[in-house]
Amino acid sequence: MLGENCYIMKENERLRKKAQLLNQENQALLSELKQKLSKANNNNSKGKNSATSAVPDLNLGSTSNPNPSQP
Repeated sequence: MLGENCYIMKENERLRKKAQLLNQENQALLSELKQKLSKANNNNSKGKNSATSAVPDLNLGSTSNPNPSQP
């Protein structure tokens, strides 16, 4: 049973690190997308209504904890 617990703890740590990397990648992609949409919106904003004028904040619904080791 002790060996199984140790394996579970190591697997949990591995998955936590993977989740952190994915979260960082997602944040970078979101930032890049916002920049591109902002540029496109600025280019289209001169007298036109743009479909990209309201960029939703996708982080508002995020429940991911950047430091999951802390409650």
